[in-house]
Amino acid sequence: MGSGGWSRRRFVGALACGAGVAALPSCGDAPAPATDPATAPEAGTSPSREARRPSGPRPLYLGTYTSVEGGGTGVGLATYDPGTGRITGAGTIGGVGDPSYLAVHPDRRTLYAVDERDDGAVTAVRLSDRKVLGSRSTGGSAPCHLSVHPGGRWLLSANYGSGSVAVHPIDASGALGERTDLVRHSAPPPGPGQEGPHAHQVVTSPDGGHVLAVDLGTDTVYTYRLDEKAGTLTEVGRARTRPGAGPRHLTFHPGGRYAYLANEVDDTVAVCSYDRASGRVTVGEAQSTGTGSGTNHPAQILVTANGRYAYLANRGHNSLTRYAVEAEGARLRLLDTVPVGGDFPRQIAFSPEGALLFAANQKSSTVTVFHVDEANGELRRAEETFPSPVAVCALPL
Repeated sequence: MGSGGWSRRRFVGALACGAGVAALPSCGDAPAPATDPATAPEAGTSPSREARRPSGPRPLYLGTYTSVEGGGTGVGLATYDPGTGRITGAGTIGGVGDPSYLAVHPDRRTLYAVDERDDGAVTAVRLSDRKVLGSRSTGGSAPCHLSVHPGGRWLLSANYGSGSVAVHPIDASGALGERTDLVRHSAPPPGPGQEGPHAHQVVTSPDGGHVLAVDLGTDTVYTYRLDEKAGTLTEVGRARTRPGAGPRHLTFHPGGRYAYLANEVDDTVAVCSYDRASGRVTVGEAQSTGTGSGTNHPAQILVTANGRYAYLANRGHNSLTRYAVEAEGARLRLLDTVPVGGDFPRQIAFSPEGALLFAANQKSSTVTVFHVDEANGELRRAEETFPSPVAVCALPL
């Protein structure tokens, strides 16, 4: 799964074409999304979920592959009920090719999508009228992840195929400018079974001081400083996993001192320590995903806002692993696994208030929704499953 170049990401999508996938209504039929920033929870606040929960339907954006059989035709549009988790289709934003990963600007006015193709690009979409504001080359192949720097002025993207990280400026309208930097992971050498670097994720640390890039091909987490005036990256550290781990996705604990790393190839997770001053990451011992001896490829790991529970999406075992987070973030304790209710959960995401968890299931072309118990972290499936062509990303706002 981790040794066949970036094409491995597409071949599983080709297996996902399923009869019975409902076509979304045309874009003209869709209501305008509610994007009021006032509904977003503030960091550090701890009111009850009932107080934080917005009323009325909320927007949900869905990533897909447009170039595979059974895939979508652009970014899927839907709404969800924040109380029940029920999803309702609401159209498609066309003109975006292979939008396999999505992110939103901090002001909630602009959506960004990767164009996961040989000639990689990133695209900006204005949400008020769903106008595509244009695309920019990432300078690499198969971009699979992107994120907006907390200041809102820079878009960071990871090119899986070519093993590089790109930076694009964001102007006042939300549109993207020409790329300001491209850093390729030329060292260390590829890990066992890998033919080259494969950048899989790029995120900013919670303190905003460093940018971290996770590379599956080199078994390395790279730390960079971003020059916020020039939009350039300077490497300041590297953290190696054990050989052949195939790190895919890293998520920080709310406290900012620890992060959790999902290793795709060897089916493990690891607790990492993070030093705010230097940006140094130290990768801890590999831990079980609780999925047994069968084939499994961890995808994405999330941590609750209160920092008490973490969840891992398992492709192959088709489950969500629940961990208790202990010692102020320094330790994960395996609790259980829950069937995801779909095939090949590629990505998971919390609703803004954290009461719901969405799973995008690539091979079954479905999105499943879970209620998250704030007290004990238990997951309870919502009654309905939503059909979405080759669902590889769900972004609830």
